[in-house]
Amino acid sequence: MTQPSTPGYAGEITPAEAWERLASDPSAKVIDVRTQAEWSFVGVPDLSPVGKQVLLVSWQVFPTMARNDAFAAQVEAHGVRKDDTLLLLCRSGVRSRAAAELLTQLGYTAAWNVTDGFEGPHDAAKHRGAMAGWKASGLPWAQG
Repeated sequence: MTQPSTPGYAGEITPAEAWERLASDPSAKVIDVRTQAEWSFVGVPDLSPVGKQVLLVSWQVFPTMARNDAFAAQVEAHGVRKDDTLLLLCRSGVRSRAAAELLTQLGYTAAWNVTDGFEGPHDAAKHRGAMAGWKASGLPWAQG
């Protein structure tokens, strides 16, 4: 885990550290902030081995990719408490960091950004999912 450069939010956590936190912290939740299209066609984390379900709340709305103004309300509607450990995930870690920072500003005390997201950066062939991120770390996932 690395400490944040932005005051207030918990910081960065690797996918492997996030998995460990999910297994050891009953309040830990994954919030996948990607779009419906990404969940459907790329896949989502499978948290069933730790007895949990991923929370799907888009940070941006497909196809316009405008910011989802209902994001915070939708997170709250999932029953997320201000003191829960929140592990935010997107494709590469950019949207999820913005979402973690927003939740921190709204009073959530442990909003972490999962580094490299679900798919990580491009490899030499311009493909994602092989170099870093949730999938490349060998963590459970499922394609819907």
